[in-house]
Amino acid sequence: MRVINRQFLDKVNAEVFTLPFPYFVCPQALSSQLSTELLTWLENDAPWKLVETDFYEQYEFSFFDTQLPPEILFLTSPEYLSQVKNKVESLFSVKLNARIDFTAHKLISGQRIRIHNDYIPNCETHRLLIQLNRGWDDENGGMLMFFNSKNSNDIHKIFRPAHNSSVGFAISPDSHHAVSTIHKGERFTIIYSFYQQVDE
Repeated sequence: MRVINRQFLDKVNAEVFTLPFPYFVCPQALSSQLSTELLTWLENDAPWKLVETDFYEQYEFSFFDTQLPPEILFLTSPEYLSQVKNKVESLFSVKLNARIDFTAHKLISGQRIRIHNDYIPNCETHRLLIQLNRGWDDENGGMLMFFNSKNSNDIHKIFRPAHNSSVGFAISPDSHHAVSTIHKGERFTIIYSFYQQVDE
C-alpha cells in the first residue's frame, strides 16, 4: 500500500497580509506526491457537474458527496480536516467552528469568474484555495485577482495559479476577487470554506 505524506501547508513559507482584506499566500500547500495523486484523480475520475450563475460558469462537486479512491480518502477524515482548520486559524488568528465545506472547481477555456465578494451575513467567513494543474503559463489566463474595491480596474494583486500553491482569505463586504478568462488548459482548485466561531 502506498503511503502519502499528509503534511499540510508549510506555515514557515506562508505570507500574511491585512489589506485590502486579510489574506495569506503559500507556495506549497500539499506534498508533491499528494498534489499529483489528487490532480490525476480530478483530471480522470472526479464527478464534475456544470454550474452556471450570474457571475460564473464552472464545473464543481463536493468532496463529501463523492466516493474517493483509497489513496486520497483521508482528505475527508475529521482528523485531517481539523489539521487544515488549525493551520487556517493560526494564520488568521481566529477561532473557527467545526463546520467545513470542501469542494473542487474546474475552469476550462472560455470560462471565467467575474468580480464578486462572496459575502453573505452569518455565513462563510474564511476560504482556502489550493491550485492544481500540469503547469501554468501566463498566456493560459485564469489569474486570481484581488481588488481594492468593487471597481474591476482597481486591482490589488494578481496571482498565477501555480501548481500546489495556496491562497487563503477572509470573506467580507470588502473581499472583492475574480478569475480572469481561461484561454487554454484546465484550471483545478480545491476549496475549503470555514465559519468563524460566534461567542454566545
